[in-house]
Amino acid sequence: MIKLIGGLVVALVLTMWSLGSVQQGLKDLKTSLTTWTYFDIRDMRRTVVLNPQKTHTAGPDSLTVPIGGWGDRVDVAALEMDREAVSALLHNPAPASAKSIANGDSVYRRMCVPCHGADMLGDGKVAAAFMPPPDLLAEATRGRSDGFLYAYIRYGGVVMPRYGQSITAAEAWDLVNYIRDRQRKTPR
Repeated sequence: MIKLIGGLVVALVLTMWSLGSVQQGLKDLKTSLTTWTYFDIRDMRRTVVLNPQKTHTAGPDSLTVPIGGWGDRVDVAALEMDREAVSALLHNPAPASAKSIANGDSVYRRMCVPCHGADMLGDGKVAAAFMPPPDLLAEATRGRSDGFLYAYIRYGGVVMPRYGQSITAAEAWDLVNYIRDRQRKTPR
């Protein structure tokens, strides 16, 4: 009887030990099949770079289900043909409240300062390497409609890239309100 119990204990210990090694072997197999191999050189200076100034950022494909949408119904082809006419149809739905202006200030500091600069002169750090953007407080920009500014922000222009995929419609209108507020307070 003691030999039988001892044999069962030894068999149980051997089974537990072998199952542990089998489980580890299966884990190693899974890791080897699901882990990516990397190149020997993973230095950022030697990899392919996406240069946003030299490429076009594609919008979502036709099978994408929008969860927020662009928030407007602008015909992009018509906008490219006649920006003045299309932007005249866009009217600012956001009242120029303190909350809207504060939100526009936040969006401006996050998205616009690199090119347009903190004082809206068009002297941002990025602008030194490219064609300088316009002074947003100058008379030429003050003479543009709110719809024109909105269309430039969302759909881009001659030099400016489009930011419609990064800035919502509400944020763009808040940004227009912030620019108008700064133009009223400190025109050039």
